[in-house]
Amino acid sequence: MLLAALMSFIYKDGVTTNILLSGILVIIAGGILMATTKNHKKELNKREGYLVVSFGWIVMALTGTLPYVLTDSIPSFTNAFFETMSGYTTTGASILNDIEVIPKGVLFWRSLTHWIGGMGIIVLAIAILPLLGIGGMQLFAAEAPGPNADKLHPRITDTAKRLWLIYFGYTAAETILLQVAGMSFFDAINHSLCTLSTGGFSTKNASVAYWNGQPVIQYIIIVFMFLAGTNFVLSYFAFKGKVQKAIRDEEFKLYFKFIALFTIIAALIIYFRADFSISSIDHPMIYGKAEASIRHGLFQVIAIITTTGFVTADYTLWTPFLVVFFFGLMFLGGSAGSTSGGVKVVRHMIMIKNGFLEFKRALHPNAVLPVRYNQKSVSGNIVFNILGFFILYMISFIVGALVFSMFQIDFESSIGLSASSLGNVGPALGNFGPVNNYAALPVLGKWWSAFLMLIGRLELFTVLILLTPFFWRNR
Repeated sequence: MLLAALMSFIYKDGVTTNILLSGILVIIAGGILMATTKNHKKELNKREGYLVVSFGWIVMALTGTLPYVLTDSIPSFTNAFFETMSGYTTTGASILNDIEVIPKGVLFWRSLTHWIGGMGIIVLAIAILPLLGIGGMQLFAAEAPGPNADKLHPRITDTAKRLWLIYFGYTAAETILLQVAGMSFFDAINHSLCTLSTGGFSTKNASVAYWNGQPVIQYIIIVFMFLAGTNFVLSYFAFKGKVQKAIRDEEFKLYFKFIALFTIIAALIIYFRADFSISSIDHPMIYGKAEASIRHGLFQVIAIITTTGFVTADYTLWTPFLVVFFFGLMFLGGSAGSTSGGVKVVRHMIMIKNGFLEFKRALHPNAVLPVRYNQKSVSGNIVFNILGFFILYMISFIVGALVFSMFQIDFESSIGLSASSLGNVGPALGNFGPVNNYAALPVLGKWWSAFLMLIGRLELFTVLILLTPFFWRNR
């Protein structure tokens, strides 16, 4: 918030004092909480790790509303909470009808909520606040995306620092490249913060479609969306010179193949559809229809797979097949250990491998046929955990859509809202598609969407386990 106040001061947008007051209030509240709890024991078990992560995110979302409310940018608390939760969970769904009239300091804070939430608030705290003296493995395990948290270093604090260093480096690199490509510094840094976090907030009402006449800008964002959807541990190995280790990773190879295959499908349909005019979203006379079709297909495929949610066009107009196609991609997700939401590629891979092995087991019931990932056997517990996660994810999606339908929202919009909120994608379908926003959602619908965003970001178990009676029973 203090950084956002500085940005507000630099651009003289008139709300510097309000944002500064937000930061001071949070510092005071945090100071009081630290003072009143300093004598409590600092050892954490797994049960307490779940509690700290879940309630930590809720408290951060509540306090994150202050810059919106105190500047009157979003005077409604429900809307401010929705925007903040959407920011921290890197969903990118917004209730703002006119983004470009919002003060720059507030827009920067909005992008920062993405960036902080991208790698994880608790991981950030472990990396920069070792003075708390808390062993962080329980927190990292509860928050780290994916079925396993690869450790780069025996000490979890050092792991978090290395991940954040890569994260910061990518953000700085993209900011510089976007500036060179023609973006203003303010637009460049905001879009970098939102790309590396796979968030999707933009400083423009048209999102990245604002730069449809500047393909270089969109290609830069494509590259960094791809990197943000890749396991950050692989980036670390690549920077250490172990490029082969990164390239040979099974999840990375499947992630790359998915993007390549789905891009070809989308680009061909965009190119050959008879009643679709690319000129409505681009300048084919300058860049060529083939290039524009490939670029828009690639951009939207990566934006949805990585759950970034940026848009260059209204893909719901690209034939009914592509609408269903992109809806299906909302359930894919990026790599484990990335900032993406969704189910994650590695989970799909292990479920597919286990499915094929079931055929073999049916023919050879006495054979020992373990699921293998990167030449290593995957334990049965992990396979069961992944199958359980997927079943719980689909149940959450169905229940989510049912609840949205209770608010008199049509079928297409309900399933789109549920899939997008749970997968932290951003753009949905129907009345809440890529060129619309979530402002029309009723109040209870916004709170329900925020809840789905939270459980999706924290991978279901972390939050839903708190709703089970046995969690609260005496040990």
